[in-house]
Amino acid sequence: MRLSAKTAVLVATRLLALADTSAQQKGATSLIRGRQRCRGPGQPAPRLYDRVVEALRTLHYSRRTEQAYIHWIRRFILFHAPSHPRPLTEGDVSRFLTHLAVSAKVAASTQNQALAALLFLHDHVLEQPLNRIEGVVRACKPKRLPAVLHQPLQQHLRRVREQHEADLKRGLGQVPLPDALVRKYPNADRKWGWQWVFPASSHCPDRSTGLRHRHHLHETVIQRAIHGAALRAGLAKRVTTHTFRHSFATHLLEDGYDIRTVQELLGHKDVETTIPPGGTHVLNRGGRGVQSPLDRLRKGIAGERPGIMRAERSA
Repeated sequence: MRLSAKTAVLVATRLLALADTSAQQKGATSLIRGRQRCRGPGQPAPRLYDRVVEALRTLHYSRRTEQAYIHWIRRFILFHAPSHPRPLTEGDVSRFLTHLAVSAKVAASTQNQALAALLFLHDHVLEQPLNRIEGVVRACKPKRLPAVLHQPLQQHLRRVREQHEADLKRGLGQVPLPDALVRKYPNADRKWGWQWVFPASSHCPDRSTGLRHRHHLHETVIQRAIHGAALRAGLAKRVTTHTFRHSFATHLLEDGYDIRTVQELLGHKDVETTIPPGGTHVLNRGGRGVQSPLDRLRKGIAGERPGIMRAERSA
């Protein structure tokens, strides 16, 4: 049976407000966050919400962290409703974290924050530390672009921004946001920071929303451009985008770079994939591939400018 959003929130809030059953059975004393707290006879046990807040503030967590932890604890209880969090095990935590990555499609940092909140709940509030949590599908970390951009790319971005501003004036300029961001930032689809660096030349309708978007440049456009450049250059061999990766690896190996370094740059798991087709000769150069320190010193002396005087040796 599926609950409505309003009913689900009410259920989660109610579960947070329930008294800890085991704490009521213990009687007058409960240990919360490492310090003894006494209650008089007949005094009810503190609510789970109050215990979480007290634990966070005793350990001097910030208010922002307090809000985030309470949010994820509520989401965890709602996910396993109507169960109280005390009898839940590591497997239940694993299923919740996997749900965040697979169904909710949250970012890796968001999944880590949810995990930290649940570890805090079990360590400092329920006093039931979790063992090893296995089988969690981890959210993927996004690949970051370099912070320093070269001048040609900066000029390209200026042109793309002008195009985006023109789309906004025409009532367009929206871009489909990835995963859960559309719920977290409902107005971000028109912001410049979320637009494609290499957008398509035309708009296309989104089948799910019906909105017209300018998607990213299709890979076939780049493939046709490379094929046309190869024809104009008179190359007989077939040239694809992947040819640049082979050329990149070959030139680095010819310049004496370590094969493991090239493997890391290309993102290969197996070093055999890094070796270009027919490029084993690059690795087997024997002594010719080793440069003597004396050769480097000789090149340095030969490259000195004649106008620079050396320091004379003191007597």
